[in-house]
Amino acid sequence: MLITVARYSLPYEAHLARARLEAEDIPAFVMDEHTINMQWLYSNALGGVRLQVPQGFEADAAAVLAENREPDLEDLEPTSSTRCPYCGSCDTHYHQIGRRCAFLVFLGIQFPLFPVRAGIRCESCGQISETGNNPS
Repeated sequence: MLITVARYSLPYEAHLARARLEAEDIPAFVMDEHTINMQWLYSNALGGVRLQVPQGFEADAAAVLAENREPDLEDLEPTSSTRCPYCGSCDTHYHQIGRRCAFLVFLGIQFPLFPVRAGIRCESCGQISETGNNPS
């Protein structure tokens, strides 16, 4: 007999949890994924995609799913190597330049006239610059 140990809104979330359980030698099964894939609006009505394990494994499965593995991922996350041209900080992230203007023009005339360009935003000084450009 299978016991539901978790419910997810989207099938990929359930498959990630299933893979985590199977890595710990806990057999797991994803139920209702095809129904949710075909009619995603039914997800809440059906109770989402169910992750089930055989009876006797539910305590171990709940313990594995409750583990916080976020610190492990933070150690693996690469740091940004793009430096801010204004202050030299490496605390930067990708930022789209011109997206807001393009959206406002699209609302007004229903056609975006402004190109969206790639850039970086510095978390240290707050400046936004195009990738690879130096300030003038």
